[in-house]
Amino acid sequence: KEAGMQYFFTIKIGWSQYNRLPYDSFWWQGLDGTKVLTHFSTTPEEGSVWASTYNANVSPAQVMGTWTNFLQKDAGRPGLTAPLLMAFGYGDGGGGPTRQMLENLREMGDFPATPRIRPGKVGDFFRKLETSVGATLPTWNAELYLEIHRGTYTTQARNKRANRQSEFMLHDAEFLASLASTLDPAYAYPHDSLRQAWQLVCLNQFHDILPGSSIGPVYVESQQQYAQVRQAAESVRDGALAAIAATSGSEVLLVNPTSFSRHDLAFWPAGEVSRGGSDPITQPHSSSAQTLPYVRADGGPIAAQAVEGGLLLDAGELAPFSVMPLQPMAAPSATPAPAPAAGDRDLVVSPNLLENAFVRIELDSAGDITRLFDKRIGREVLPAGKVANQFQAFEDRPRDFDAWDVDISYDDKMWLADPAESIGVIEGGPLRATLEVRRRILNSPYVQRISLCYNSPRLDVSTTIQWQERHILLKTAFPVDVLAPAATYEIQWGNVQRPTHRNTSWDWARFETCAQKWVDLSEGDYGASLLNTGKYGHDIRDNVMRISLLRSPTSPDFEADQGEQSFTYSFLPHPGGWNETTIAEAYALNDPLIVWAPQGPHPSENAGGGQSTAPFLSCDLANIVIETVKQAEDGRGIIVRLYETQRKRGVASLSAAFPFAHAWRTNLLEENQFELEVSGSQVKVPFKPYQIVTLRIVD
Repeated sequence: KEAGMQYFFTIKIGWSQYNRLPYDSFWWQGLDGTKVLTHFSTTPEEGSVWASTYNANVSPAQVMGTWTNFLQKDAGRPGLTAPLLMAFGYGDGGGGPTRQMLENLREMGDFPATPRIRPGKVGDFFRKLETSVGATLPTWNAELYLEIHRGTYTTQARNKRANRQSEFMLHDAEFLASLASTLDPAYAYPHDSLRQAWQLVCLNQFHDILPGSSIGPVYVESQQQYAQVRQAAESVRDGALAAIAATSGSEVLLVNPTSFSRHDLAFWPAGEVSRGGSDPITQPHSSSAQTLPYVRADGGPIAAQAVEGGLLLDAGELAPFSVMPLQPMAAPSATPAPAPAAGDRDLVVSPNLLENAFVRIELDSAGDITRLFDKRIGREVLPAGKVANQFQAFEDRPRDFDAWDVDISYDDKMWLADPAESIGVIEGGPLRATLEVRRRILNSPYVQRISLCYNSPRLDVSTTIQWQERHILLKTAFPVDVLAPAATYEIQWGNVQRPTHRNTSWDWARFETCAQKWVDLSEGDYGASLLNTGKYGHDIRDNVMRISLLRSPTSPDFEADQGEQSFTYSFLPHPGGWNETTIAEAYALNDPLIVWAPQGPHPSENAGGGQSTAPFLSCDLANIVIETVKQAEDGRGIIVRLYETQRKRGVASLSAAFPFAHAWRTNLLEENQFELEVSGSQVKVPFKPYQIVTLRIVD
């Protein structure tokens, strides 16, 4: 509705397998209380099991069926009938209406034995529906869950991963370009490059590409287009960072591109870690911290750990939406500042153990996690006798649409992974410890790297698998000792609760549901979150949390998902219920800290370090996420889009690193709605539960 959509018309959501929505015309209420007038098609498809069609041929039978199927014949005042909408023509393929259909329309316009029909515009239909019976229509305050096509959350995993990566790369590029434009008047915001990249992302979100239901050649082209998106995003990012580096006089920048304060580790790729006169750090299995030949802008030391491909850096706390220039040591001969105290980084690792100050994780010889103990409160996270991170393979032969569907009977037949071929320590700390587990499930060998950082209870699992199955659905399972009748799933800029039981047909029909970056299962004072970097299918039943990792349908793409696949998911135990910590960790997993250094020769030893940019934008309330920072499409100011996450209302204070004179509340189309009061570099923003708020700020 914020984008100007007042009405919603659909056919396919009425195709559910088991349950019929009780209304055909109703007000659909969203998370934030906004309502949109909605109408479901009731036109039957002749000779089909589907409830309705958008390809009506305007036969008398379909006209009568449209009226017969309508559930709310008494939706208006006595003597007033609610209008109905019939979508006619050959829509699948774009053929449009035929002469015969138009003749049928004309003949039945005044035919006494059928409902009166006439051609018209959809907008006119909805306006008539709203003015005639809108006040009497019911409200549906929930999701419109489609009880088919559950496989589309998982099929064609490479595309789903590339989609997620593209969204975050462009998110980062927009923020950095906005920051560069405020620091350097000569910097030109790359509107065209960003717009073209977003258009490619949106093109690949077409309803048969991203869901995984296209033919094979589509995915060859799609991967090429995602590569173009990556190239464009990296070009914008690097150009913006070069401009930022020039203003700071620094040769290395550390970037937090999210709205959360962060103290996670940053990865600096190999080839950029040595500086003239300094030796690179080259001890990948060392258990002692080493100090980088750079310091923070405030002079603080930066601990480092050599890992495969580069360095892990621990630079301490980074402010939201900030860039920290790293300064070189004053002189190569100077004594390096000591790394932060090692006592804060007690990591214990062996082939069957990962432990830090927060959690203790034990594995058996098969490679399964048999114990997850939360040391903070002395609680066993797993139920007695259960294992976590368990790969489960299911026979996946849907009755109708291979790439589209997962049937409710899929879990009748299940296989588990073979015992581990090897378990070894490949990172010994002090910043991160990692075990490498090599296993096989059915015909597919895989390697998992299970990592625990010194300063977090989050367990990261990175997997590379050679997927060689057909008609198999792969899930990973995490049972938790939590009792809760509902679980929480992140959706687009919000979250919803869904039952963990199957009491009714509505409940058991939702045996597979979608989520974005995280799901959570919590009881009153404890819970656990599962995070992902590009997986969308989930199920949480009773106390078992599962992510759908891969499918292998053969139609319409016989080679769907075959070959090497890589993905990462994380398990986050937490005292209390989920909150901003879960959300922040999901963002951190998907949008890592950026370490940037210019290509070519490094600046001289005397290069200045500059000061860290204050948070470019920040909010004083933890339940508000600043999602998007970009220059306005018309070039007038900075667009800031934020949303509320925890069903709260109030007034947030948004602060910027620069003074601005005006702030407007806009809609999603960046059309000014009303002006807000500005004080220096702050603006007060009223919000209500789950509201998406878009602002334009102008200096």
